[in-house]
Amino acid sequence: MPNMANIVVKKNDNTTDVTYVAKTPAGGDGIPAIWRNESVGNAPAHFPELRLSSRDASNGGKRHMRGTYVYPQIVTNSTTALTQVVDKAEADFNVKFPRGMSQVNIDEFVSQFANLIRAELIKDSNKSGFAPT
Repeated sequence: MPNMANIVVKKNDNTTDVTYVAKTPAGGDGIPAIWRNESVGNAPAHFPELRLSSRDASNGGKRHMRGTYVYPQIVTNSTTALTQVVDKAEADFNVKFPRGMSQVNIDEFVSQFANLIRAELIKDSNKSGFAPT
């Protein structure tokens, strides 16, 4: 079981690092670990947030990982100077793997899945809102 830590990723420019600060470790099955990018906005509701939880599934035969990611769009009112969330981009992912699967196969599954998600074609598809045609 991994230890909670900050996560550093590249911004869209592929040069600048951004840190998702470890806020809360998972408190057990079904309770998410939470990370926030606190460099955006000035209130917790403004911060992009990643949550990851895990639990048994299929009567204990599988582990189920569930992740959510929310990236708020914030604007500042030019009259009142108040900043508020006007919308949010959201992502969900669910990963299930059999408890009896070998660690070698789980490692390969996870690595290929993560690399597919960050592949340019998948990123470009998500940026445009359309699957490749």
